[in-house]
Amino acid sequence: MMWSSASDFFHMGGYGLYVWGSYIVCAAFMLAEPLLARHRHRQALRDAAVQTRDQEDPS
Repeated sequence: MMWSSASDFFHMGGYGLYVWGSYIVCAAFMLAEPLLARHRHRQALRDAAVQTRDQEDPS
């Protein structure tokens, strides 16, 4: 495809909103997933520490 200006490129023949919106949503998920994975990992470590402590000290 040939675009005559940057505006034509971003407009994408009337589909720019869908194209760029899809890129933005995908980028947001790609940024959020490592952060959420780190949170889940830390929570799992805390839960394991609590279980271990409870098993060692049954009082």
